[in-house]
Amino acid sequence: MTSPVSRRRFLTAAGTTAATVWIPKDVRGYGKAEVLARVTDTKAGAGVSKWELDTPALCVDLDKLEQNIATLRTALTGSKVASRPHAKTHKCPAIAKLQLGAGSIGICAAKVSEAEVFSAEGVRKILMTTSNVTRSKIQRAMRILKENREFIQAVDYPDNARDLSDAARAAGLTADVVVDVAVGTRSGVPPGDQAVALAQLIDKLPNLRFRGILGYDGGAQHIKGFKNRYEQSLQHLEPVVQTFEKLKASGLNVEIFSGGGTGTYNIVTKVPGFTDVQVGSYVFMDCQYLEIGSEHNESLFTDFAPSLTVMTTVLNTYFPGRLTADAGTKALTLNKPDPIVIGEPGFAYTAGSDEFGSIRYETASKQYKVGDKLELIVPHCDPVVNEYDVLHGTRQDRVEVVWPISARGKSQ
Repeated sequence: MTSPVSRRRFLTAAGTTAATVWIPKDVRGYGKAEVLARVTDTKAGAGVSKWELDTPALCVDLDKLEQNIATLRTALTGSKVASRPHAKTHKCPAIAKLQLGAGSIGICAAKVSEAEVFSAEGVRKILMTTSNVTRSKIQRAMRILKENREFIQAVDYPDNARDLSDAARAAGLTADVVVDVAVGTRSGVPPGDQAVALAQLIDKLPNLRFRGILGYDGGAQHIKGFKNRYEQSLQHLEPVVQTFEKLKASGLNVEIFSGGGTGTYNIVTKVPGFTDVQVGSYVFMDCQYLEIGSEHNESLFTDFAPSLTVMTTVLNTYFPGRLTADAGTKALTLNKPDPIVIGEPGFAYTAGSDEFGSIRYETASKQYKVGDKLELIVPHCDPVVNEYDVLHGTRQDRVEVVWPISARGKSQ
């Protein structure tokens, strides 16, 4: 067992330590040269210090990003579970290609508009985890499928399955689908006989191909304490496992049994039949995940390094024990817990104002002036990324790449 790491020590190191790690080379058509394309923008180009960026600015430490991808790859090696990362976290085709180059078997997309972006950027193996139920979304899905035959969609209602089959027939296609089996009450068909009946219907519909099931337990990802999270996750998934066994016994092809996430990536490997984990936040990390605890540290999740940060500028220093910065709700969202100021454990940062962040403190490492910069670990990475057009990839604090967040705002 590794020795415990204090929250303060871990977060201080997050802002200063660079790692030499495995970097994906030309694998499966995604070469490093293609992904790490140099930028020529003179305002925020290669070589600029992240401390000189106009703020608020979204940054990712490339050493930590690559370290996180390599860590997951190593953790799953030897298990029968692969990674199928959820691209709703980064919304960035360049990062998706890094993940695929590192051995992920595909990516997940939450919305059809996301799938459109990634498919257009050459990412082929896309599993859409939300059902397309309206006529317009079904037609958009068929257009993706026409260009990308590796596109897979989720289904959780019989009528929707029939609509997809009809649309596929009209387009001269066969659509690959998975059944979303409910874990909780957010989405999915209830496990057991209803799920089996839906899978059997899909298997009979002329223009659908049944590929397997999803079983995503979103509520389990942030259960605090590894032991508690482990026990509850396996308990929540038991009805889905039973459904999986029934589907196999009925003779259906269940080549996909997908689910799980960053909080349970090392738990779902114990689930019988599980094929791949839909990790998302592991590439970036955030305050929400840091506080759930890990297998070897009950108070802090240290499995992956916080690579995603927001740079912000101090705007006001007049008032004792208070600072104002330029990253508010529009830069950091209203998600809790509050952002963490790297290197300033005495700072309490609140992003409750649209344009401004408010900082209260009793102790500080220095006397701050207007124009000074701070670096923040974000509350929840997924919605924060959706607030920005570009992501500045840095190495040793200097900008190496600027990646467009091409699926930003794609929420349909």
